[in-house]
Amino acid sequence: MNNENSELETEQPETASTEQDAAASTGTDEPPIAEIVDQIASEAPAQSDDEGDASATIESLRAEIAEAEKRALLHQADLENFRRRKSKESQDAIRYSSLPLINGILEVVDNLHRALESAREDEGAASLREGVEIVAAQMIATLESYGCKKIEALGQVFDPNRHEAIQMQPGEEPLNTIIMEVQTGFTLHDRVVRPAKVIISTGPADKK
Repeated sequence: MNNENSELETEQPETASTEQDAAASTGTDEPPIAEIVDQIASEAPAQSDDEGDASATIESLRAEIAEAEKRALLHQADLENFRRRKSKESQDAIRYSSLPLINGILEVVDNLHRALESAREDEGAASLREGVEIVAAQMIATLESYGCKKIEALGQVFDPNRHEAIQMQPGEEPLNTIIMEVQTGFTLHDRVVRPAKVIISTGPADKK
């Protein structure tokens, strides 16, 4: 009996201790929850600020990307314009490469026409004149086949881009009408090789 009582007595403190531990454990559950709530509440504004900063960063990156795309498009357009300009320059260099030769041939044609003017005064040179006229016409036809054509002048309205006025005089034709062609002008494709030298009308003379 004494032994049993002693065992009971020794067990009771353990039970009390277990209850105390349970109570202590139950009592300590509340503070961590409160701390978690406080922590969430305190962290909420910080998270909001982080989200704001992240949004601002994203918008900044989008703006930088848009600016970079704009610069890329501008550079691409500049490159395309450069390529087109170089391509046109290359085509023009080929297209007008014969210009020096044509200028030289035109001088020969001018000399042939001068010879014809002189031959018209000599009745004995009729056959020679006809031969020179044929050669001059053949040369003009050859030039035209390569894109070198005469500039229309006589009876046309004066165009400073295609004609060169060397004299003005009264005439029955309206003002600025070409009444005489002194030297034939020519174009090569769409470029003026030399303008036509002309005389233009100042209009009918005043009658007193």
